[in-house]
Amino acid sequence: MKKTAKILSKWSTLWVLLYFTAMTVVMTWPLVTRMGSSMVGMVGDNIYFVWMIGWFKKALFDIGVNPFNIWFLNYPQGWSLAYTEITQANLAIAMPFYFIGGEVFAYNMAMMFTFVLSGLGMYLWVKKLSGRWDAALLAGTVYAFLPYHFAHFRIGHLNLSGIQWFPFYFMGLWDVLKREDWSWKPVLIGGIALGLIANTSMYYFYMTALVSVFLVVVYLLMNKPLIKDWAFWKRVLALVLVAVPLVMLAAFPYVSLLTQGGMPDRNMGIVRKYSASPLDFFLPSTDHFLWGTWVGQNFSRDLWIEATLYVGLVSGVLAVLAWVKRKELKKETLLRLLLWGTLLSIVLAMGTDLHWNEKAVEIALPTGLASRLGRDTLPLVLPGYFLFKYFPLYAKLRALMRFGVFALVFVSAAGGLGAAWLLEKCKGKRQAAVLVLLLALVFVDFYPGPYQQFAQVQARPADYWLAEQPGDGAWAQFPFELQEDQEHIYGQLINGKPFLGGFFNAFPPAQYRQIMPVMNTFPSEESVEQLKLLDITYILVDQTYYDNMEEVRQTCEALGLVLLTESGNDLIYGFEQ
Repeated sequence: MKKTAKILSKWSTLWVLLYFTAMTVVMTWPLVTRMGSSMVGMVGDNIYFVWMIGWFKKALFDIGVNPFNIWFLNYPQGWSLAYTEITQANLAIAMPFYFIGGEVFAYNMAMMFTFVLSGLGMYLWVKKLSGRWDAALLAGTVYAFLPYHFAHFRIGHLNLSGIQWFPFYFMGLWDVLKREDWSWKPVLIGGIALGLIANTSMYYFYMTALVSVFLVVVYLLMNKPLIKDWAFWKRVLALVLVAVPLVMLAAFPYVSLLTQGGMPDRNMGIVRKYSASPLDFFLPSTDHFLWGTWVGQNFSRDLWIEATLYVGLVSGVLAVLAWVKRKELKKETLLRLLLWGTLLSIVLAMGTDLHWNEKAVEIALPTGLASRLGRDTLPLVLPGYFLFKYFPLYAKLRALMRFGVFALVFVSAAGGLGAAWLLEKCKGKRQAAVLVLLLALVFVDFYPGPYQQFAQVQARPADYWLAEQPGDGAWAQFPFELQEDQEHIYGQLINGKPFLGGFFNAFPPAQYRQIMPVMNTFPSEESVEQLKLLDITYILVDQTYYDNMEEVRQTCEALGLVLLTESGNDLIYGFEQ
């Protein structure tokens, strides 16, 4: 064990990076064999991020325009990328790989990096806390390959898969809070990491800010003399100021959209739907290679993407061990802080009212009260309800379940400290045996199995036909519900023509909401007149969605539409000249 430790210490960061790279290849197998052509899972949000990588490359390197100004979607009104998340930090990681293998390769590499950097970040934090590389390696393995991470990886959430900056940020924040002297290192680490969180997901940044304020308040309550300590506040303020430029860069598109009224508050019914159950933190993923199917069959997992918040058996037990042995570890203050942070994130992840197994828990009311209120039951309201009602910007959040990621960060770190205590009690070769056993148990606990489902990224024949047409004639896709389809947004990257639609599932823009009732009646005289007013040149009709295609053809012709060509599944119409 001592010889191994010497080899690891000499090139520790390199060895750790190689370890997490190899583990990422194993845990995402066989993605590495098809990096340039396919994505894990079905076509969905993933292809939107593939489009975004391709568009940023085109905007920055080919035509030299502002990539945030999307004039060619939601045509002719235009669209802001801030309606969805932009994840600039992950785009920056992806961009060099675009020039090696294209946008799909770049997307897959950016996804891979989220695993490698997550493992490295947690490793560095726990090693700094415990002084043990073996415990740190275990904590990094737990954190990098959390089922939460795999769930968002599989569905294609490049933004939410970007959990890699959290360990760096909390490592810097903890150093800033606890140290008594001035040092730029933790200030820079924490501040830059906070800025990178903002440039990965504004969801994550807002939540991080809220959780951080809570942790600082708890820390001050445990160390009341610091409230009047200017040196303490100077360190905290310095960390914030370091983060400000990167946060401003990330926030600018969203602030601009917010001031224009483009980000309305969420509907309470939608928010309630995306509230976690306490059960979510204890249920293994439905992707698990052994018992995932059983979990899916015996529990409600319709919202599995957001509800996969399993903390892990190994890390959970080790975190409890760390709490029990907190005085021996001499980390009592830190572990108290991690415990409070975990409890807060779990409560906030449970949303506005208590749910169990994806169903709201309602309490029956006495007859008199029920008649007075006009309802038989009441939900068990949680703190999130009041935050949603009264706290600034909280009502902009949809999936409050995502607060649960902080519980996973804190439990992973605490589990690393528990592993440090356990490994310290072992001597000689037993240390290596215990480490290997713990790593093997984590693998069994989290491994999703080899991925079987892959989606190829390819444009339709209609997109290549449109690309060959002269000019910048705009196009629309029918049935109208397909205007929001991410595949068609990727198709715009190929055809280069303005598109009436866009990725509108978060905040549909005003023009889209306005024209939807009429466009849903296509083919009708009103919808065709609306297309003329919008200056649409090409009208694509996907035949696979219509049971009465012959009737649709006849109606289109009667309304003056001219069939230009039939390309793949699409009939492409134009207006009479």
